[in-house]
Amino acid sequence: MNQKILVTGSVAYDRIMDFPGYFKDQILPDKLHILNVSFLVQDLKESFGGTAGNIAYNLSLLGQRPTILAHVGSKDFILYEAWLKKNKIDLSQIKIIPNQHTASAYIITDQADNQISGFYPGAINTPVTQKLKSQSLNPKADLAIVSPQNPVDMIKLPKLFKQKKIAYIFDPGQQTTSLSGNQLKQAILGSKVLIGNDYEINLISKKTGWQNGDLVKRTQILVTTLGAKGSIIQYRDPLAASSGLRMLRIPSAKPRNTSDPTGAGDAYRAGLIHGLLNNWPLPKVGRLAGLVSVYTVEKYGTQTHKFARKELEKRYWQNFQEKL
Repeated sequence: MNQKILVTGSVAYDRIMDFPGYFKDQILPDKLHILNVSFLVQDLKESFGGTAGNIAYNLSLLGQRPTILAHVGSKDFILYEAWLKKNKIDLSQIKIIPNQHTASAYIITDQADNQISGFYPGAINTPVTQKLKSQSLNPKADLAIVSPQNPVDMIKLPKLFKQKKIAYIFDPGQQTTSLSGNQLKQAILGSKVLIGNDYEINLISKKTGWQNGDLVKRTQILVTTLGAKGSIIQYRDPLAASSGLRMLRIPSAKPRNTSDPTGAGDAYRAGLIHGLLNNWPLPKVGRLAGLVSVYTVEKYGTQTHKFARKELEKRYWQNFQEKL
C-alpha cells in the first residue's frame, strides 16, 4: 500500500569534495582568531541532494511515492526535475521561483569523516509557507516530515500540520542553531517523532531546558542517531508501570565500505518513515532505518545508491538475523 507522505525541506545540488588529510592537522586551536586555511581537495562531484530530495529519493527506493513541498530556482532546476520524475516522486507541491538558483551545498570531508560545509539557500530564501494554501495539503497526508529548510518554515509548518491534524516528524538538524528554545518547544510539542543526532539532541535539551525524558513527554518518539554506533529510540509506553518511558538501543548495520557519510541521516529518516507507516515494532523500524542509511555511506553522493527489495531483505537478515 502506497501511503501519502509529505516531505518538506531543501532541494539542493551537492558539491562534495574529499580532503585526503585531517582538518585537525591543519587548524591550530590557539590561532582560531586569525583562521585562514585552504584545503587542496582530491575529488569534486556534483550530485542531487538537499534534505527533502534525499529523503524522498530513499522513500522511492522503498516503494513509496512521496510528495515534496519545497522551493527551487528557475535557473538550474531542470536537471534535478528530470531526476525526481524518473524516480516517481510527486512534484506537484514544488514551486519554481523565477530568477533564482536552486540551493547549493559545498561539502569538504576529511579522512575522519569530519565535514566543513557552506550552504547557499537560493530559492529557499522564500519560505514555502509564505503563499502556501491550506488546501494544498489535501488529501490529508498519512505522515509529514519537517526537515532542515528556511527557519520560518521550520516554525510555521509544525503549527500548520497540527491545525490540519497531520502527524509529523520534527527534524531540525542543522537549523537547530537558528531556532530559539521557545520555537523548538512549540514545534516539538504535539509531534509524532523528534529526531536528531546526539549533538543536536543535546543542543535541543540545552535550548529548551527539557532533558530526554521531558522531550519524550512532549513528543511520542525520540530518536537519537549515533552514526556508526547505531541509534537510540525512546518512547512513551502507556502500558508500562512507573514513568511509562522506554528506551531501545538499535545496533548499526555494517557498511561494505565508508566511501562518503553525506546523506546517511536523510536515508535513515526514509527508513524510519517507511517502518512507521507500516506499523512495524520500533526495534524493526530502527534497524531498517539504520540499514537504509548504510547504502548511501557506501556510495559517493547522496542519491547515487540503489537497492531492490530482495537485496534489502537479504542484507537485513545478514545484519540482524531476522526477516524483514
